Amino acid sequence: MIPIAGAPTKRVCYFFDSDVGGFHYGPGHPMKPTRIRMCHSLVMNYGLYKKMEIFRAKPATKREMTQFHTDDYIEFLSRVTPSNMDNYRKEQYKCNVGDDCPVFDGLFDYCSISAGGSMEGAARLSRNKCDIAVNWAGGLHHAKKGEASGFCYVNDIVLGILELLRYHPRVLYIDIDIHHGDGVEEAFYLTDRVMTVSFHKYGEFFPGTGELRDIGIGKGKYYAVNVPLRDGMSDEGYKSIFEPIVKQVMETYDPSAIVLQCGTDSLSGDKIGSFNLSMRGHANCVNFVKSFNKPLLLVGGGGYTMRNVSRAWAYETGLANGVELAADIPVNEYYEYFGPDYKLDVKASNAEDLNTPAFLERVKNVTFENLKQIKGPPSVQLQGVPPGSLDDIVDDPNQDEDMLDADERRAQATLDARTQKSGELSDSDDEGEGGRRDHASHRAKPKLAVGKGAATATQVAAASVAAMDVDGASSSAGPEEMTIDAELAVSEVRNEVAT
Repeated sequence: MIPIAGAPTKRVCYFFDSDVGGFHYGPGHPMKPTRIRMCHSLVMNYGLYKKMEIFRAKPATKREMTQFHTDDYIEFLSRVTPSNMDNYRKEQYKCNVGDDCPVFDGLFDYCSISAGGSMEGAARLSRNKCDIAVNWAGGLHHAKKGEASGFCYVNDIVLGILELLRYHPRVLYIDIDIHHGDGVEEAFYLTDRVMTVSFHKYGEFFPGTGELRDIGIGKGKYYAVNVPLRDGMSDEGYKSIFEPIVKQVMETYDPSAIVLQCGTDSLSGDKIGSFNLSMRGHANCVNFVKSFNKPLLLVGGGGYTMRNVSRAWAYETGLANGVELAADIPVNEYYEYFGPDYKLDVKASNAEDLNTPAFLERVKNVTFENLKQIKGPPSVQLQGVPPGSLDDIVDDPNQDEDMLDADERRAQATLDARTQKSGELSDSDDEGEGGRRDHASHRAKPKLAVGKGAATATQVAAASVAAMDVDGASSSAGPEEMTIDAELAVSEVRNEVAT
């Protein structure tokens, strides 16, 4: 890990549940939750656990999910299983559960883990427990109020934003997934308290929404920003449109918290996506949004080439902590997935970029004109903070401390929450990162009683023999077997003779 010069120190909370990698959508399905476990393996083996607090969030309950979703829909998700799904054919059709969004073992548990991480991350941000919260199991931005869509069942992003709105007057949502963030936009299409900004492919591509003229309705007019793009989007083109628009949005809207959906299907080589972003081009968006120094919730999203998804999210976890990860991937349980180069990088291909400078300039100008219609940040009437289900957990994380057996080891959750301050300890050579920079030998050298001007050629020879003995060599060893230590000792004596 290499500290990034000038990067401010951020308090990072990282959410991971080891159960998430055990869920499976079914044979042949492109969505594979194992990618989250692969990312976590890289995060741990790079040593990022020393930089941030790690939490296993409390799974979201049915009541918490119904803050956005309908009661009937959540009840259906909690009851349906592969063994009884034939009894729920009507509900499956109504809730769009079937092909893209199949019923699989542990479906509701999977949704609970995803939503719980985003909600608790938002709660910790609101209470100033951290500056950046990371939940790569989240980012399921297609789920609607009463139906599943695009591999997404429960919209953890909407639930996280609702938690942020309890404390923050305005929240900005940015989406860099190749697919339009339709579920989140639809949820806040009529309000000015959340601005949604989505950079996505548009035109004969799922979900088919997110046209440039979709800007919101009623009180939410001009608070939905859509940036439709074409195939082959490059790093340079993406940066040229992402940074100016986000900067203008920040100046116009002045949000007090940001949610960034980091879908990696916009990377080059994705099995579904058709953009051509490199890992660093994608990560530049994270770095740029982080530079505004606002409370930031990072969530996952799409991404269907597992080795590239885990590379990108691990690298972006490092950026959140102010470090750049080394190029060589450390040995981990998924090491063979990263062959043949075993490098932490996703390179762009030679695909043609259909996003011409003129096209990007036109999209940017139309977006700027829409933003000019907003006459400053909208105000919010002061009111008390409504009670929430996560208040007790976040406000008093040690509420069960008195129940722990004092004679047993500290709980894993306690150890995960510990962080190592920069420079606190030096890494040893066998820890797989960093290593000692000073490789000088610290073995004892022979002490010679040499008076001023009294050293002779005989003493020089004696020093040579003694120095070789320190390294375990025989006193009869030839000159070719002298070690570096011996040569240094002889050189010191010769310097004394010369003076």
